[in-house]
Amino acid sequence: MGIEDKAPGFLLTTVEGVFGWLRQASLWPATMGLACCAIEMMAFGAPRFDAGRWGQEVFRASPRQADLLIVSGRLSQKMAPIVRQVYDQMPEPKWVVSMGACASTGGLFNNYAVVQGCDHIVPVDIYVPGCPPRPDMLIDAIFKLRKKEVMWHPVGKHITEQMEEKDELVAESPSTLEMKGLLR
Repeated sequence: MGIEDKAPGFLLTTVEGVFGWLRQASLWPATMGLACCAIEMMAFGAPRFDAGRWGQEVFRASPRQADLLIVSGRLSQKMAPIVRQVYDQMPEPKWVVSMGACASTGGLFNNYAVVQGCDHIVPVDIYVPGCPPRPDMLIDAIFKLRKKEVMWHPVGKHITEQMEEKDELVAESPSTLEMKGLLR
């Protein structure tokens, strides 16, 4: 005998639930196509796969208008600081998808010029495997991200605690320290 029984026709939820529901229908990805996986990322927005059906057809060229960073392709050491700068310029809440084997693990490029996974530079929320991954794999990953992360993202004072925890994990990475010149 709760309030649900006494007041039929009312929808009970939390503020975080309402914000999550609104947020999941309006993800705006930033363009970060670094190599061949970018072709598949472009196909994701094309008419055949039509990301516009889920409110994410607009790829933003400005990081200040985006809340989803899709890193697609191999990430070179020269490009790593730029990717981090784009990530830092994105407003909170923000999410990162690592698309393809090269972005996730360095792929077949096991050398000094390629970062062995973009999770050394930015905190990654979901990985899309494959070389190159199909656009429908990216669609599936974004649906999983929406269901797992976006819908239940905290609102209010708890959001700053979560942001600090994510940044601490990336800050302690040896590759990040190497980029800053602190580790030789």
